[in-house]
Amino acid sequence: MSKEVQAQEDGIHGRIDQGAERIKQATSEAVATSKEKFDRAADHVEEGLHRATDKAADAANRTTDKVVEAKERGRAAIDQAKDRADEWLDEVRDYVREKPVQAVAIALGAGWLLGRVLRR
Repeated sequence: MSKEVQAQEDGIHGRIDQGAERIKQATSEAVATSKEKFDRAADHVEEGLHRATDKAADAANRTTDKVVEAKERGRAAIDQAKDRADEWLDEVRDYVREKPVQAVAIALGAGWLLGRVLRR
């Protein structure tokens, strides 16, 4: 091969190698830019998920507090009803002890009336 052909071939190879280097550099830059955009998007998604998780936990905690409050109110109402029933039962016992004949007459009348109502 002549020196002239060899020089042309070397020039062509050099241009090909330079072109390949430019392509590699351009693809590296494109990949780096894509990585940055992907990382920003991933960070945004992560922040959104963290906010949503915090809101869900807050709602669950508030709901739990409401349930505990309702349970306490229910327990207080039950205790109050039990106390009223005990007081009423004590009053009935006292009345029966003080007036046994009237208590039996009232019980018979109530039983008769209840029997009439339930027959229908």
